Amino acid sequence: MKPATAKASKACSRGIFNAVRRNTIQRRLILDAVQTLNSHATAEQVYEAVAKEYPAIGKATVYKNLSQMAKAGELLNIGAHGGSTRYDHNIHSHHHFICEECGRVFDIELPGIDEQLGELEGYWVKNITLSGLCPECKEAGICNP
Repeated sequence: MKPATAKASKACSRGIFNAVRRNTIQRRLILDAVQTLNSHATAEQVYEAVAKEYPAIGKATVYKNLSQMAKAGELLNIGAHGGSTRYDHNIHSHHHFICEECGRVFDIELPGIDEQLGELEGYWVKNITLSGLCPECKEAGICNP
């Protein structure tokens, strides 16, 4: 890397770090919304929740802050399920289950799996996402083979 490029890269990294760490009203509202929704919320759901309390906030601000908070490890980006990226306030190691019928995402415990994943030579596994029917949809007799 050329010295000028390295310098620009460091400045950019510091800028992103400082932007993420600034405790702005918008950032606090976004984090509170993700925690309050407690549902592996999409960026759109977070935006709608924040806009109720702070109507002046823009979608771009919410989306950008969610992305920055995920990169900083303050939120967990659990990927796009049902076409929308979802965010989790639980940043500790855990796994997910996605209901193929209702689309809800659940935190699940898989006892002993983390130790087994450590034995996968050459791989680093961040989390496991399972899919199927949640207990409510299964109880309702929904069949989704």
